[in-house]
Amino acid sequence: MIILDTDCLSLLERKGSAESYRLSAKLSEFSPEEIAVTIITFEEQMRGWMAFIAKANSIEKQISAYRKLEKFLETYKFIPIVQFDEKDGEIFQDLKSRKIKVGTMDLKIASIAISHNALLISRNLSDYDRIPNLRVQDWTRESYTN
Repeated sequence: MIILDTDCLSLLERKGSAESYRLSAKLSEFSPEEIAVTIITFEEQMRGWMAFIAKANSIEKQISAYRKLEKFLETYKFIPIVQFDEKDGEIFQDLKSRKIKVGTMDLKIASIAISHNALLISRNLSDYDRIPNLRVQDWTRESYTN
């Protein structure tokens, strides 16, 4: 299983950059059923959307924001979501007890990836490399295009 971190899913949604092209090209080597995101990524993105909509200070901006939100929801119709369950929670608590200096949401995503023996794809290697037993790669770099 391949799990996309929030930053990579957001990158794919925006398209157009060399990084998103490299990531898309690498992902095309796998079947869609092998690629997933976590419920934590959904939460992170929803928090961002709720803040974006709350800041829309005119009806025109609100209408535009809701249209963009609808496009965002379309993404989740086509990508599997991996839940955060009891086993993931145990791994998360263990990682927290080790006082690893990584944000809570990233620790939860890492816990899910570890629990499912999945490969996490992220541009955030500086944080994720601190987590033991986590397999993580950055497919947005040129070194992964070959």
